[in-house]
Formats: sequence, structure tokens, C-alpha cells
Amino acid sequence: MCTYCGCESIQVIGRFMAEHTEIINAAGELRRACEGGRAPQVAAAVDRVEALLHPHTRDEETGLFAVMRRQEEFTDHIDSLCSEHTTLDAQLEAIRRAGAGVDPALVDTFLHDLRHHIDREDNGLFPAAAIALDGPDWAEVDEATPAPAPRAPAPPAGARGQAPDRG
Repeated sequence: MCTYCGCESIQVIGRFMAEHTEIINAAGELRRACEGGRAPQVAAAVDRVEALLHPHTRDEETGLFAVMRRQEEFTDHIDSLCSEHTTLDAQLEAIRRAGAGVDPALVDTFLHDLRHHIDREDNGLFPAAAIALDGPDWAEVDEATPAPAPRAPAPPAGARGQAPDRG
């Protein structure tokens, strides 16, 4: 997360950065579920990441990205970020299909790509947006960006969706 320019004080950027933290935390749960090798836990962890990631990327693309894309100097960068959204979705779906037998390299690739993508937004696009956009642009971003989806609470620490051993 960018902590040097103050861009997180812009409401929508602060929201997106907070959502990035939630997504990374859920991705950590996904890694642990995959390492545990139990299909129901893998599916539940994928569901959790998707429940956070899909509304987040939709809202970025509908609001901030759409406004920034109109400035020629950002068009290619925005297009590459949108492409990364598609790649992340495909990787997550591949993890879902593999279930408990998922190749750890696939999970590592997803986590690496997710962190790299978030870094490009938090430390690149968002600070640039804070400088490049003006009042009317931000009003348009706010109007075009859907309200945050209600978040389901994360499972309690230690629960991780695993049934107790009865053996």
C-alpha cells in the first residue's frame, strides 16, 4: 500500500487499498487451504477470494479505470491492469477445478501475480490518479463506482472451514 503520497485519503482509493488488504488476507487463507489438501476447504477459500476479488475489480474498471482510460498516457497501463484482472480470474478458476490436488506452483503463481498486480495499482496507478485527476474527474469516479458490496465476515481464526477430527 502506498503510504508516501496521501492518495489513500481519497475515498475511493482508500477503499480500493483496504479491499486489496482483504483480498491478500483471503489469498493467504487460500494458500493454507491448498496446503491442507482438503477439497471442501479449497473450494470455500476460492469462494472467499472470488467474493472479494470480483466486485473489487468490477468497481475499479467501472469507475476509476474508465475515467483514467480517457487520458492517453494511462490507456495502455489501464488496459494491462484489466488484462491482469482476467488472468487472475482464470488462475483462480484453475485452482478451483484442481481442488485438493492443485499444483502448488499454480497457487504460487496466482499469489505472485496478485501481489504484483496490487503493487502496480497501490504504488503506481493510485498515486498517479491522485495527481492526474481533478475535482470533476473524482466526482465522476465516485458517481460511476458502485457502492461497496456488503462483506461476509471472515471465518473465525482457527476455524478455516475444517470439520473437527472425530477419529
